[in-house]
Amino acid sequence: MFIDNTRHIARRAFLQRLGQLGVAGAAAPWAINLAAIGEAAAAISASDYKALVCIFLYGGNDNGNTVIPYDTSGHADYATVRGALALARGTLDATALSPALANGRQYALAPSLAPLKPLFDSKKLAVQLNVGPLIQPTTLAEYQARSVPLPPKLFSHNDQQSVWQSSQAEGSVRGWGGALGDLALSTNGNALFSCMSVTGNAVFLAGQTALAYQIGTGGPVAINGAVKDLFGSTTCRDTLRSLITQTRTQVLENEYNRITARAIDSQGALSSAIAGSDTKFDALLPATVNGARQPLNQQLEMVARLIDARGALGMKRQVFMVSLGGFDTHDNLSTRHPVLMDQVARAMAGFQAAMDQIGIGANVTSFTASDFGRTMTSNGDGSDHGWGSTHFVMGGAVKGGAFYGTPPQVALGGPEDTGQGRLLPTTAVAQYAATLASWFGVSASELPLVAPSINNFSVHNVGFV
Repeated sequence: MFIDNTRHIARRAFLQRLGQLGVAGAAAPWAINLAAIGEAAAAISASDYKALVCIFLYGGNDNGNTVIPYDTSGHADYATVRGALALARGTLDATALSPALANGRQYALAPSLAPLKPLFDSKKLAVQLNVGPLIQPTTLAEYQARSVPLPPKLFSHNDQQSVWQSSQAEGSVRGWGGALGDLALSTNGNALFSCMSVTGNAVFLAGQTALAYQIGTGGPVAINGAVKDLFGSTTCRDTLRSLITQTRTQVLENEYNRITARAIDSQGALSSAIAGSDTKFDALLPATVNGARQPLNQQLEMVARLIDARGALGMKRQVFMVSLGGFDTHDNLSTRHPVLMDQVARAMAGFQAAMDQIGIGANVTSFTASDFGRTMTSNGDGSDHGWGSTHFVMGGAVKGGAFYGTPPQVALGGPEDTGQGRLLPTTAVAQYAATLASWFGVSASELPLVAPSINNFSVHNVGFV
């Protein structure tokens, strides 16, 4: 259940446990059942608001040129491995992050990530090092011998996108953002808006019960002819709406009409809630910068408007997803990647400023994710598919100005090198997700509903929030 939630979510958790016991059979320990009953009896206020915002970087972000070793020896090792892709140490002076780690390792942001440095310095941004999909803690020797279970279809774009978002390969039907939505449904005045995507369909927001509500950067998409006048006639509009929403005797037809009616109603509710805020965050999240379109700004501006409308919509817990593509940098990395990093940095900094502007900066936590990291070695003009990567967590509740996880050794043949500088993760996506879920309000006993493999790891909460 949610630590700070109502009896409804506790009851949902209790019923989910009953279902799990039914699957497990009579041998399942009844202590679990008794614990569930105890939790279902508790009721704590859910008057607050929290939101998680997933910023997915499609294509596999090049971690090697995102957060770069800056101490003299660390940068020398990095330059040796990266070759022509390496960023010169002198270009990193303005984005060096302090303090240095205990072992003397110091990092700097890529120069085009400069807008994120003030957030790190003000402790609103944390850096998660070497995180990626794992089923259990895995050493390099175990990986090489294939002596432990490994994530399915490593280094495959579609599959690793799905594994990051759902713990399973492509074809999964439930993501961990959707699992959070399942637990939060009863908290919200309008359950349909618990999981919201401004980037189209993605498994991350698919729940067992929660639906991923898709919205465009311009607002909810209306059904043509059913919302506005049809052929200039309100009579035609009303007739069409009646035909596509009325109760039917055929089961599938009736269900289709029921969903259509819900879509029309939700479109009206959302349009009303965000009316008047279309330019509220334009200065912080402009649609274009120097003539170039900023798709991530536009998506995050819509998220900001939706969060601003949380009261009108009756929302207490929400999960959002936005994305930016183009990170499959097999070639032209040195010219393409800085442009992408600039867009990410501007959008994240602008979004945090928007949340602070409406007084809810500590109630919204944003985080990056991607298919995988990339090889530390160069293929001549870019980098290839990797595994572990570096990611950012941002928000007023974040324990920022710090690094989390184990700093990888940037050296060919090092303890995390699975080949070509592909880093074996030392923090699992399950731990990353569980840490965010704990802040969101999920209790320790319910974390496996969000991160199924979390009990394989001794550390459940990485500590960045």
